[in-house]
Amino acid sequence: MEQKFWTINVITKGIGLYEITDNIIATVSEVGFKNALVNLTIPHTSCSLLIQENASPDVQKDLISFFNKIAPMNHELYQHDIEGVDDMPAHLKTSLTQTNLTLSIIDKKLMLGKWQGIFLFEHRLADYMREVTIHIMGDKD
Repeated sequence: MEQKFWTINVITKGIGLYEITDNIIATVSEVGFKNALVNLTIPHTSCSLLIQENASPDVQKDLISFFNKIAPMNHELYQHDIEGVDDMPAHLKTSLTQTNLTLSIIDKKLMLGKWQGIFLFEHRLADYMREVTIHIMGDKD
């Protein structure tokens, strides 16, 4: 078994879902593992990772709308607001989603469904440079 590590940077422009599927597929292809596991980790507390439909932009809009309803930006609701009105809602949204994902590579192909994409879900209003660590473990033969 072999292991490889990479980091990709994703520039975000406020709240939204940023598709990173192509970046992950390109890394998987470059490495050439035949059968493996890919673990994606984001070392941040105010954004997350999702596997979600990538065919209709309405899905992304509805997800953002849903999360804004369950964790609204309202100073009166939270004690923690050191970095602004979006601070605690961003932490709540991250706690309800994932900061890591694990997928399989089978016969050199990343296992995703036809309509699935991998997204970085930014929960903050400001622009950020986010890191995603890619850890691949498996066999090249």
